[in-house]
Formats: sequence, C-alpha cells, structure tokens
Amino acid sequence: MSIFAVSYTYTDDVATRDEVRPSHRDFLRGLNADGVVRASGPVDGGIGAMVIVEAESAEAALRILDADPFALRGVIAERSVRQWDVVIGGLAE
Repeated sequence: MSIFAVSYTYTDDVATRDEVRPSHRDFLRGLNADGVVRASGPVDGGIGAMVIVEAESAEAALRILDADPFALRGVIAERSVRQWDVVIGGLAE
C-alpha cells in the first residue's frame, strides 16, 4: 500500500456544502476508522481540502473517494492526486 495526497477544490455552492458537510465528515471518519483515510481537513480557508489516503494506486484512491457525499452532490470542482513517499513522521513506515 502507498500513501496518496488527494486535493479537493470546492465549487462556490456553499449552501450545498454546508448541508452535506456532516455526511461528508461521517464518510471520512468511517474510512479513517478502517485505516484508509489517514488524515483529512480543509485548506486555504475552506476553499478546498486535503485527504491523505492509503491505497494500492492513485486510481484506487480516487475510486474510494468517489463515494464521498461531497463528490456525489457535485460540490468538488476539481480533484488531484499525488503519491506521497512519507519518510518522517507518523505516516512513515
């Protein structure tokens, strides 16, 4: 398994984001409890987020996050994924 940093940029639809946020966070908490999402949180004042995912590939990481309620409700304008080779810190193996 590898670590991937998935970056979200949100749409301007703040009302839908606010409505869906509780289920979005529940979804990520569930993946965290399963050891799949290692960390997550907003970036740049809330215009996006970073999700750290443990997966077999970048494609697998994105497939996992396809079920995110934010993705399902269309409030993610853009996603990007990069493999992250952690060498120092709690995620390093």
